[in-house]
Amino acid sequence: MSSQPTTARTQAKAERRSVLLRSAATLFAQRGFNGVSIEDLGAAAGVSGPAVYRHFDGKQALLGALLVEVSEDLLTGGRSVLNATHDDAASLRALVAFHVDFALSKPDVIRVQDRDFDSLGAADRSAVRSLQRAYVELWVEVLGRLFPERAVTVRRLQAHAVFGLINSTPYSVRIHGEQDATARPVLEAMAWAGLTGV
Repeated sequence: MSSQPTTARTQAKAERRSVLLRSAATLFAQRGFNGVSIEDLGAAAGVSGPAVYRHFDGKQALLGALLVEVSEDLLTGGRSVLNATHDDAASLRALVAFHVDFALSKPDVIRVQDRDFDSLGAADRSAVRSLQRAYVELWVEVLGRLFPERAVTVRRLQAHAVFGLINSTPYSVRIHGEQDATARPVLEAMAWAGLTGV
């Protein structure tokens, strides 16, 4: 018997899970974690509320999967950026561009992270913090090679400050109807200036 039905089922399950995660990001961003029910999540993904439990143990598990996976994506993407560049200035510019792209493409997830982080279970909260610390350290290391005279605490503070700048902007882009094409070069230039003083 062919394995194709199993492959199709596996693919369909993975796609449904992705739809649930995207729907959760949108709903949590709009209403907050506590303002969204399992039934809301199912309806947004085109399934019944109980069908959500085929993919996640509950609403908190769905929130955990959303924030852990995006943190994994950031770390993996940051590492890929550094592996693809061999000049420290180019690496920093590429990290800035990567993070701007992330912020402009995932504003809902950023809002959920900001507002609903404390609703995570303990294990997921620890995992997100660990992944995000590792991502910050990618920036700290590049900045250290470019500016060896700067204390590590200063470099870490600069990285966090630039994340705050970049991550907050998608809200104003949406509110004021600006285009990504306008926001992107402005954000990249401001982040570069903030990190380098140039």
